[in-house]
Amino acid sequence: MTFSPGMPLVVEVALFALAVIVLLAGIIRPTPRGYADADAPSAPAGTTVGWVTLVGLLAIFGLTFLATEGESLLRGAFVQDGLAIFAKRLFLGSAALSVLGSLTIRHDAFTRRASEYHFALVVSVLGMSVLASARELILLFVAFELMSIPLFLLTGFLKRDAVAPEAAMKFFLVGTASSAVIVYGMSFVYGVAGSTSMDAIPAAMAGGHPLMMLGMALLLAGLGFKIAAFPFHMWAPDTYEAANTPFVAWLSVAPKAAGFVAIIRLFLEGVGDAALVWIPAISVLAGMTIVTGNFMAIPQQNIKRMLAYSGVAHIGYMLVGLAALSSSGVGMMLFYLVAYVFGNMGAFLVVEAVAQSEQSNDIDAYRGLHHRSPLLALAMLIFLLSLGGIPFVAGFWAKLYVFWAAIERGLYGLVFLGAVLTVVALYYYLQVARQMYIEKSQHPNPVPIPTPLAAAIVACLIGVVGMGVYPGPWVAMAMRIADTLF
Repeated sequence: MTFSPGMPLVVEVALFALAVIVLLAGIIRPTPRGYADADAPSAPAGTTVGWVTLVGLLAIFGLTFLATEGESLLRGAFVQDGLAIFAKRLFLGSAALSVLGSLTIRHDAFTRRASEYHFALVVSVLGMSVLASARELILLFVAFELMSIPLFLLTGFLKRDAVAPEAAMKFFLVGTASSAVIVYGMSFVYGVAGSTSMDAIPAAMAGGHPLMMLGMALLLAGLGFKIAAFPFHMWAPDTYEAANTPFVAWLSVAPKAAGFVAIIRLFLEGVGDAALVWIPAISVLAGMTIVTGNFMAIPQQNIKRMLAYSGVAHIGYMLVGLAALSSSGVGMMLFYLVAYVFGNMGAFLVVEAVAQSEQSNDIDAYRGLHHRSPLLALAMLIFLLSLGGIPFVAGFWAKLYVFWAAIERGLYGLVFLGAVLTVVALYYYLQVARQMYIEKSQHPNPVPIPTPLAAAIVACLIGVVGMGVYPGPWVAMAMRIADTLF
């Protein structure tokens, strides 16, 4: 075999090498003098390890543009198709934004254990990357665990905080239960299909065997946890509130995208008309997720919990596109994922900037932000408008396109429910805007924004506005990927 930078597994090997480098950097380089104990003053976490991780992720992101589409390894168990390359770019790009936003965190844990934090994050990205290319059940499950276990660690990384260990434990317990459900479902699929290869699933589904349907239903339930769909969303609010915000910004998008990739592989790719049996189940799941997320977000006073429930609602909107079970539906769901990455990560990064200044994640902390830091307030407003689906930013086209795909399939009731609850979502988003632009601030001091964090926010702004003004190339890319699946 002749080596080529575009061959399969190059991205994964590069991520593994980066993880080893980050880990060795933490072992070789001693803790900075003066920050060895918990009582020492905190310093910015923009250590050499953080910058090495950022540069490494960006370099590997560039490698994905050299990937040769259509190749595979291990008898088709590991594929490098358009969907895999798309997902890997999303995982790497969002992880780089998260690392960039975390370089200015002032916390003793990040000073003393920066290599542990970045090592766990890179390993999780490695698991996601393998998952995106997995076309075999055992490899899919191992990739899920490689992705998930570091997430439990990162959730409780600030272990001396009061709420972080509890949130990490809840996340771990629910995650373990979901993994058990996934394995149980895979056992039924293997029993009927006679193979762990996903190529055997379409024929087995076409036969309509009851145990096959049971196994696929269990897989859908287990994957529902990964994407935080109702009723498997219970972990999200506590986890988002307890973990550090730049990590939460990434947690809110990347693992969910990985879950959607797995659902596409299992339920849609090559299945054909046999997939139509899942339209009622996915439609109900989408509707309940939209309702739960939007109504639970209304009473929240902590902005991270509000964005957590908002994220649950957005998963419901993505499921609307999936419920169409068509090329246009999947394509517009992929477009939605990209728009959601920019909008949601941007909002969380603004939350981090305000929290560093105000030492609070309450919505009241945004009082008079427009008068104190007008550019930061404008950025937050644009992100919220995108999440709310207001023209003409990325989120508007994302919702419009998934609704249009559902209408083509005749899911009028689901589209009506989603459209009505979009108005409900605007209520709690505009509560934050009211605090920023109408309420008076208790002090006139501007919010200082460290340069790396500001750069991450600007990158998200460019994405949101760019996709809103000129969505055509993004739509074409998503549709090209979706067309190959059907």
